[in-house]
Amino acid sequence: MAKFMDIHRGMKDITAEQLKEAHNADLAIESQENVHFERAWADPGSGDVFCLSEAPSAEAVQRIHERAGHAADEIHPVPLTV
Repeated sequence: MAKFMDIHRGMKDITAEQLKEAHNADLAIESQENVHFERAWADPGSGDVFCLSEAPSAEAVQRIHERAGHAADEIHPVPLTV
C-alpha cells in the first residue's frame, strides 16, 4: 500500500484534545476502506492539520476523512521515505 500526507486547512486554534478526537474518529472507521492513519500533527496558529496514512488510494483516505466529518483539502502521495 502507498503512503499519503493530507492537509486540512481552517482548523485555527485546534487543541490537542480536538486533534486526538479527530484522529480517533478516523481510526474508528479506517478499516472500512483498508486505510491506516499513522499520525496527525497540527499547527493551531495557522489552522493546518497534517495526517500521514497508508492506504490503497487517495480517494480511500478522503472517504474516511469525509465520513469522520473532516474532509481533507489536499492529499499528496509520499512515494519516498527515509
